[in-house]
Amino acid sequence: GADILDVGGQSTRPGSEMISADEELERVIPVIKELEKVFEVPISVDTFYPEVAGKALEAGASLVNDVFGFRFDGMLDFIAREKVSAVLMHMKGDSPKTMQENPYYSDVIAEISAFFNERLDSFEKAGGDVEKLILDPGIGFGKRYEDNLEIVRSLGAFKVFGRPILIGHSRKSFIGIALEGLPPEERLEGTLSAGAIAVLHGAGILRVHDVKEAKRAAKVAFEIKKKGIVH
Repeated sequence: GADILDVGGQSTRPGSEMISADEELERVIPVIKELEKVFEVPISVDTFYPEVAGKALEAGASLVNDVFGFRFDGMLDFIAREKVSAVLMHMKGDSPKTMQENPYYSDVIAEISAFFNERLDSFEKAGGDVEKLILDPGIGFGKRYEDNLEIVRSLGAFKVFGRPILIGHSRKSFIGIALEGLPPEERLEGTLSAGAIAVLHGAGILRVHDVKEAKRAAKVAFEIKKKGIVH
């Protein structure tokens, strides 16, 4: 039931070490080539390296998912030049390794919105087509527990940008905390709850592990939303 397959070659969990572009290429390109042969749904490459994005597009990918928000050298210009669809994500800090070292926001929604404003402006100035972009507020990427809850609750604030909103909430630590310390493999129900609430508040794309269950929960939430019950 997945509408997009997202292929990544390195971990972006808090504290994770970055690998080189060459190593990432060795990991993702063979997988993308094989998936492209078997599945008809679009393939996304999860990378912040423009050289990996370029090779992935040649191999059959049609979407770039960048957790660095086009901040890595050359990525903004690459996405703008190639006119490829891409996910622009907010991450506080310089890398996944350090992003969870005491992150602080006086207003998390305002700060993410300011980031999107700046990135979209820079992208447009570089000749990019903002209609090709999807926005991801970056749940768990340099965010405290309360920040993640606020993002899900306030997704509607990002509608002003007129772009689809993606959230990657599946099995993340804020769900474990809300469920009194349950490990990732026991966070399905919490993931479904957060995803349904996100849909009601404006999310158009959910990045998940449990596709069948998440899609069914999202469909019910969307049907309720169509009735105008949620304001």
